[in-house]
Amino acid sequence: MFNNVALPTKGMTNFNIQSYSLTINKTETVSAEVYQPVSTKAVYVFAHGAGTNMHHKFMKDLAAELASHQIATLRYNFLYTELNKKRPDFPAVAHQAVAAAIAKAHELFPTLPLIAGGKSFGGRMTSQYIAAHPMPFVTGLAFVGFPLHPAGKPGIDRADHLYAIKIPMLFLQGTKDALATWDLLTEVTAKLPSATLAPFEGADHSFKAGKKNLIPEMAEKINSWIS
Repeated sequence: MFNNVALPTKGMTNFNIQSYSLTINKTETVSAEVYQPVSTKAVYVFAHGAGTNMHHKFMKDLAAELASHQIATLRYNFLYTELNKKRPDFPAVAHQAVAAAIAKAHELFPTLPLIAGGKSFGGRMTSQYIAAHPMPFVTGLAFVGFPLHPAGKPGIDRADHLYAIKIPMLFLQGTKDALATWDLLTEVTAKLPSATLAPFEGADHSFKAGKKNLIPEMAEKINSWIS
């Protein structure tokens, strides 16, 4: 489905919105939406966090900001979100949504650099999938708040699969993120030759740091890293 709507956003490049339905499990479908700027230099497959969906304001605002940098985004729902359930999918099911979203982005933008990743749970499910199924057309992974451990339970076990990934990885991370103790995160990323850590001083897991809007800076970090 193509809505063919150019949305002017304050200080941003106009972009078109395209809606799709992605098939997973052979019979189930999930929703996806593409923000495509008029001139596009890369595409970011942007998965949502565990407690939100692809239409969350944070997701849409960052996607719109990325469009001003000529970066298209494909946001999508996981199956549990599509079915209005609260409990996140098991990894095997979540990975199917990741695979379908990446495949659709590559189909739509076959000649452009493709970056995969997402917010929190979405980023971790993406990295798990890519660690087990590397793809030559996925040129990098960008994490928006990687959930290194559950809140209040510091640990690094969730990072084990990252060492199998050979493509560049960008970690946008708040220094006060309760799901990624800063000392542990820096320890992990220091051991990943392809990792870039972009700190957001004082920001929590939702990238809230007082009243400052961090979305423009986040988009700029992603743009600079891609460039």
